[in-house]
Amino acid sequence: MANELTGKRIAILATDGFEQSELTVPRQALIAAGATVEVVSLKPGEIQGMKHHDKGDKVTVDRVLDQADAGSYAALVLPGGVANPDTLRTDTGAVAFVRAFASSGKPIAAICHGPWTLIEADVVRGRTMTSWPSLKTDLRNAGAEWVDRDVVVDHGLVTSRKPDDLPAFCAKMIEEFREGCH
Repeated sequence: MANELTGKRIAILATDGFEQSELTVPRQALIAAGATVEVVSLKPGEIQGMKHHDKGDKVTVDRVLDQADAGSYAALVLPGGVANPDTLRTDTGAVAFVRAFASSGKPIAAICHGPWTLIEADVVRGRTMTSWPSLKTDLRNAGAEWVDRDVVVDHGLVTSRKPDDLPAFCAKMIEEFREGCH
C-alpha cells in the first residue's frame, strides 16, 4: 500500500507520557504509505514515551504547537497513554488544534486514552467510538455511543482501544486518511 498517502501531511499531537507504540507504530505506517508526518507538541525538543507504566523512548518534536496550523495538515493522530491526553486536554491551544480538524471535517485517528482530548474539544457528541475501557463513561457523558471493538470508524473518526488493536487501527486510519484527506 505504498504511496497511497503521498503528498499528504499528517500531524501527530502528543506530549510527555504518550504510549510509545501508539505513536511510533501509526507514524511508521503513515510514512510507509507515503505521508509526511510531523510530531506536534507543546514544547520543542523531545517528548517522553511510556511502555505502559515504564519509561520508553523519547521522540523528537517536529513542530511546536503554537507554530502549527491545523489548516496545513490533511489529518490528525492522537495517541494514548494516560498522561499525554490528560495534559493535552488542559491546554487550550491543543484543544483548539483538535477542534479545528473536527470542524473542518478532516479525518482524525485516536487510540486508547486519546479520545480524552476529543471530549474536551466537544467533538464526540453523536459519534460511535471506542477507547480504553476507563473512558467509556466519559465518552457516553460527552454524548458519544461507546462500543467495545478493536476499531470503530464514524465519518472519518477512527478509534481503537489499546496497543493490541494497532494493526486494525493503522489499516483503518490509512484507509480513512486516503479517502478523507483533501
